[in-house]
Amino acid sequence: MKTLVVAKDGKLSIQEVNKPRYNEYQALVKTIACGMCGTDIKLLHRTFKGFPESIYPIMLGHEGVGEVVEVGAKVTSFKIGDKVLLPFVDPDPENLPGLGSGWGALSEYAVVCDPAAPNAPDCAFAQTVLDDDLDPVDAVMIVTFREVLSSIRYFGIQPESSVVVFGCGPVGLTYIKFMSLLGVKNLIACDIIPEKLAQAGDYGAAHLINSKEQDVRAEVRGLYPEGVDFVLDAAGVPALVTQGMGLIKDRGTMLCYGVPEKEEVTIDFSKADYNWRVIYQQMPRKREEGKAHAQVVEWMRSGQLNIKDFISDYFTFDEAVEAYDRLLARKVLKKGIIKF
Repeated sequence: MKTLVVAKDGKLSIQEVNKPRYNEYQALVKTIACGMCGTDIKLLHRTFKGFPESIYPIMLGHEGVGEVVEVGAKVTSFKIGDKVLLPFVDPDPENLPGLGSGWGALSEYAVVCDPAAPNAPDCAFAQTVLDDDLDPVDAVMIVTFREVLSSIRYFGIQPESSVVVFGCGPVGLTYIKFMSLLGVKNLIACDIIPEKLAQAGDYGAAHLINSKEQDVRAEVRGLYPEGVDFVLDAAGVPALVTQGMGLIKDRGTMLCYGVPEKEEVTIDFSKADYNWRVIYQQMPRKREEGKAHAQVVEWMRSGQLNIKDFISDYFTFDEAVEAYDRLLARKVLKKGIIKF
């Protein structure tokens, strides 16, 4: 099969390798599509936590959808023809020598695990079979949707909460949309691009702040003199933790979604109240993602959530290297999807 590989120097190439092996409790899928994610950028920069240079080169991609083409002898949860979320390619020194795995979903074939198997891995509980009415290409966006919804639940955000969101890219806009759908009305969106702020307003943000042109602290404190309950860094910028300190109320919470490029953060809390929390959600748990699936699909079917609103670009797998060049150049404005 062909797979997209990140070399030790961060360069991308499509390479020919063996198909992944699978055991009696797993199934082989032929990849249909895979989403492009900020996590991929961290892997390209060799700055993602838990991925030292020693494991490179690695196979890239984690927002995949594939069609089951072969099943292990003891598989009960999948059948041939099923479309399944989150297939991966694990490291296999014998079959895939010299290759590490950045989950490997940007490969022509990958593997899913039966959640009914004894001691099934956590990922199995998010490797969900898609209903036939869902477009399997666009469905890669459901991976982000489920991560965001499961994180909102983990963070403890409630309808009465006041929330400032920094960053109105695909993830930040998803947070704003989902919090609005969950009844959160006190939403403030911060970004430097007017078009993104306008979209945040369309998705439910009650207040829009251009952080390049306005004093964020003055604007937020003007609206909420005692501060807000939550500040969410949806941009992956550690400096926002310090900025958020001046916005949260006593016992308020700074929320950080994703893995920062450096595994350290220095917080200046001189502008904060005496009591506060910082919560990092670096890797949403797959069981929790799986449990978020039904609500996401319900919103989609009811028309409250239009999956196309979050997708801007489609590429073929042969265009994958060029696609990531565009992503690095910030020319992919929303979700980019690579089709096989």
